[in-house]
Formats: sequence, C-alpha cells, structure tokens
Amino acid sequence: MSAFREYKVVHIAEGGCGTILLGASGLPMKKIEVELNQLAAQGWQVVFQVIEHKRFWLFWSREAMIVTLGR
Repeated sequence: MSAFREYKVVHIAEGGCGTILLGASGLPMKKIEVELNQLAAQGWQVVFQVIEHKRFWLFWSREAMIVTLGR
C-alpha cells in the first residue's frame, strides 16, 4: 500500500425533490460516475467509501455516498 500525500473527501447525496415526492430516489449514479472519472483524470484514487442514511426533514430519510480519495 502506498502512502498518499493529500486526501480529498467527496459527498454525493440523492436529490431532495425525489425524496419528498417519491419517498426515495436513490443515489445519482451517472453523477457519481462523471465526478469520479474527472477526479481520476486528475490523479485521485478511491481510498475508502461509505453509504450513509440520514433523516431528511421530518418523515423521510436520504442516502448519500462519502468517498475519500488520495493521491
């Protein structure tokens, strides 16, 4: 395992409108793919990722992906 000199944390959440209107909308996979490809082109590598579920407003929950990158 190589040591990274710098780290970046990216937070990508599902849309709020879809959560309210549909109850859940899921993570925006195309947005995740585009963002990770742009960061990979800059030399970033995924080190760790986690999916979080947080309460959104009063009745809904919202899903988000937190990705730690290093280079």
